[in-house]
Amino acid sequence: MTVSESSLFPLVGLQAVANAHNEWVAVTLRVAPGEGKAIAALTSLLGDPAVFAALAPLDCIVPIDDPRALTASLLELLPAQRILFSIPAAICADKAVQQACLALSDEGYRFIADGAAGIGAARCGARALGFDAAAALPQAFQLMALPGPHLAFNVDSGARLRECRALGFGWYSGAYALQSSQEKSDDGTSRKRLLALLGLLARDADSRELETLLKQDPALSYHLLKLVNSAVFAISTPIHNFSQAINMLGRRQLQRWLQLLLYARPQDGAGANALLPLAALRAAQMETLCKMDGGDRDAQDIAFMVGVFSLLDVLLGMPMDDILGALQLDPAIALALRERAGPLGAMLALCERHAVVESDLSGVGIDPESYWSGLLQAYQWAIQVSRNL
Repeated sequence: MTVSESSLFPLVGLQAVANAHNEWVAVTLRVAPGEGKAIAALTSLLGDPAVFAALAPLDCIVPIDDPRALTASLLELLPAQRILFSIPAAICADKAVQQACLALSDEGYRFIADGAAGIGAARCGARALGFDAAAALPQAFQLMALPGPHLAFNVDSGARLRECRALGFGWYSGAYALQSSQEKSDDGTSRKRLLALLGLLARDADSRELETLLKQDPALSYHLLKLVNSAVFAISTPIHNFSQAINMLGRRQLQRWLQLLLYARPQDGAGANALLPLAALRAAQMETLCKMDGGDRDAQDIAFMVGVFSLLDVLLGMPMDDILGALQLDPAIALALRERAGPLGAMLALCERHAVVESDLSGVGIDPESYWSGLLQAYQWAIQVSRNL
């Protein structure tokens, strides 16, 4: 792809939306500011049916300024059963907007009104409201007029998440999962065991050592056996013990899956661990970026590990420096995790962004279309992982 061809492809980001059980239910599509005509950008991004296959079964939330700007050519690309248009609440009182929304609703499209919309939201056929949780939250009665689930975005703390749940929001996005999940009552035994296992994984320890430690962790053992007997591997004979699981997976896959299984424990009694799909997404995206950069399988394994390990401070409730001191990782890996520096660090910093600009991509030598393709692959894998662990 030439530079001029690359510059025609819009920059884009995705942000996962979860329900009260920390399960991903949708993704919000973010076109970077200054991208130009939004409809043309969306047409380029969503023109390949593989986009919706990769993100299945999640809904796709598409913010638009005005539904009247949607073109027939764009709508032909969008499967109505998978699309929620997010529109500004301020335009919901406009009768022409209401007519446009109702016509699209008749075709199966759904709407979220972003902000306090009064009765205009219902007249637009909106099913739910979306609110910026970084600003003032609505009153509970404001949410009662529509069936929902209502979306709270920019939820950046556990406390704010609890407030949103109490008000009646059912969908959430934001950085709230990046707070420490370690319980204050934890006596440290589980954390020490996890660090010991991480140390074994980091130095490519013998399978017998891994098996010995796995037997001391019932939760991790359960998730490993659940994984190998899941649809991911489609085996004909059930696996009942660690030796069989280790032999079936092989060394390379065993290490990768165990890294992710560390995040499989339930978090704060709220269902699935919100960190699991995030860790899977970062790992898969890091691997893809490394492969695009020409990295071999060993380099891709290292990039994958950096993606998974980047959330260990949150998982374990420990400073990253303390974790790195305990694991004694390769200096390049430690530099990436501690400072987001070096080639791996630059890739990791990119993976942490929900929206990108041209300089972000040029820093790792990737064009916008390749980035979008890699991002979709990473999401597809993270969705699959989170539904099987």
